[in-house]
Amino acid sequence: MKSKTILFLIIFGIVFSVAMAAEVQNRGAPNITLEGGKKGNVYFPHHMHQDNLKNCNACHDLFPQKAGVIQDLKNQGNLEKKQVMNKKCLKCHRAKKKAGEEAGPTKCSECHIK
Repeated sequence: MKSKTILFLIIFGIVFSVAMAAEVQNRGAPNITLEGGKKGNVYFPHHMHQDNLKNCNACHDLFPQKAGVIQDLKNQGNLEKKQVMNKKCLKCHRAKKKAGEEAGPTKCSECHIK
């Protein structure tokens, strides 16, 4: 009986370790540059957002986790102009600011850099 329990714990530990290693390695780019139109590009600190939000679906419910997906969706006409900015970025930043929490930028020039 003891040997089965020990074997189970060893297998569980291995599976858990592999899952954790895959999670750490699959975080995407640390920083992403998004095409921001006439106002300039948006430099997005991806890993900082992951660390602060702790929920990838806070953003990725709107688009899949894939490099270049926002531009691809825009090119296909499947993402409205400013949809991510208005429905995700500004909404979250303003809610955090209103709640008295540390928040990201809420003005155009604070994100868009020429």
